[in-house]
Amino acid sequence: MAPSPPRTPGPGAFRAVALIALGIALFLGALMLGDSQTDLHGSGHGGHSGQGGEALSGMAGMAAVLGKPTIAKMFGWHPEPLFVAGSIAAVLLYCAAVWRLRRRGDKWPIGRLISWLAGVATVVFATSTGLAAYGTALFSIHMIQHMILSMLSPILLLLGAPITLALRALRPAGRGKRGPREVLLAVLHSRFSAFMSSPLVTLPLFIASLYVLYFTPLLDAAMGNMWGHRWMMIHFLAVGLLFFWPIMGIDPAPRKTGYVIKMLELFAGMPFHAFFGVAVMMSSSLFVNSFATPPASWNVDTLNDQQVGGAIAWAFGEVPTVLVLLVIFSQWMSSEERLARRKDRQADRDGDKELDAYNAYLARLAGGPAAAAVSAESEPESGDEAVDAASAADGEQAVAVSEDRQPAT
Repeated sequence: MAPSPPRTPGPGAFRAVALIALGIALFLGALMLGDSQTDLHGSGHGGHSGQGGEALSGMAGMAAVLGKPTIAKMFGWHPEPLFVAGSIAAVLLYCAAVWRLRRRGDKWPIGRLISWLAGVATVVFATSTGLAAYGTALFSIHMIQHMILSMLSPILLLLGAPITLALRALRPAGRGKRGPREVLLAVLHSRFSAFMSSPLVTLPLFIASLYVLYFTPLLDAAMGNMWGHRWMMIHFLAVGLLFFWPIMGIDPAPRKTGYVIKMLELFAGMPFHAFFGVAVMMSSSLFVNSFATPPASWNVDTLNDQQVGGAIAWAFGEVPTVLVLLVIFSQWMSSEERLARRKDRQADRDGDKELDAYNAYLARLAGGPAAAAVSAESEPESGDEAVDAASAADGEQAVAVSEDRQPAT
């Protein structure tokens, strides 16, 4: 008895998994939202109180409850509802798409799945642990958050190729209809996507995330409340994804650029990133008021903490840059190998006519016009080949006449 073909889940199964994922994410988000608001404003009217008894309120009060920072406390679980809910939805939807491919007999690289899960894990770590809580009181910890969300998480998430997975998992809607796959393709091919993925947009946004945010009152405004802080974290992640998406080239993008151009785009932003870190390291005064008054019991030198944050910003860019370069070089080598294999197959089919034609061209150049005429007479010609040969001989004769007419030096 012949084995039955693999069952392919219908659109309803995938839609049900997507709705379940979104439902779970929304439920957990709403459940934790109330808890986070209670923790932010405190159970009483006096706000939070640090270990030394000092009264603190707002964002800094979140860290004061935890006490003096330690490595162990950095990994404590302090869920941020918006990011936890979004991360759960991202994992469930990605795994559902992979499951759909596997059910219909298609393969999906396990490395991409691991990269996606690692990227989501870094987002959760930067937003829903003790690192996030202490990032509201210490500039150095906040800078670690910024670097993770803008440089590490986007690279790992893009290595997961979510757009490619979605295009493979979503079914075509049929002729004359528009479904999720058609909408995604329309967005990818739109002028808006082409504009937003242009280096004239992505590079200024990447740079503005550093200079405009930290050297203007915008950071203090964002740190003034929970929703401003959430917007800032989302901004870091979105700008990083937008900057690295066309450079890495794993997912389809509106514009296709060469590998050298990709490396130039990557290197174009690095000097601005390094100069920002050096400027913060050499600062002699505080330029962010939100981190000026950490709990007194921590005995933190705020200026030194700010300078440490600059050093983190300066040093953190090296590893992600090397990782992206490795991805670009790997793609370049794979492209050259595919091109070589394609040329080998073409040579096997036509008897390596391209190489023979090139060798004949070199022989004509070495022998001059007379050899070209002899070669033309000795080879049977027909149609376009005869026209090309005659054109080449005329061109060589013209070059020879031009050289003879040049005055001797």
